[in-house]
Amino acid sequence: MSIIIKPIITEKITKDGEVFNRFGFVVDKKANKIQIKNAVEAAYGVNVVAVNTMNYRADRTVKYTKSGLISGKTNAYKKAVVQVQEGETIDFYNNI
Repeated sequence: MSIIIKPIITEKITKDGEVFNRFGFVVDKKANKIQIKNAVEAAYGVNVVAVNTMNYRADRTVKYTKSGLISGKTNAYKKAVVQVQEGETIDFYNNI
């Protein structure tokens, strides 16, 4: 079971990485904070100070068009924001 699915690379997470040493990941829905901490430390070789997790629900949409109703859905996922020790960093572009 792979805990880390992919890193999140957005403007807000990139700024948090530069200022507060926080990095975002999409993780497995069933993973807890201890498993996420161990997976990040093993994958990137850094010391993790804190882990914050968020569960995002699936959003459903309905659009009314000329041809009828079109329904859509976004996937549910779990996001983890990991804070690493001062002076350490994670470089996503070299580890992809």
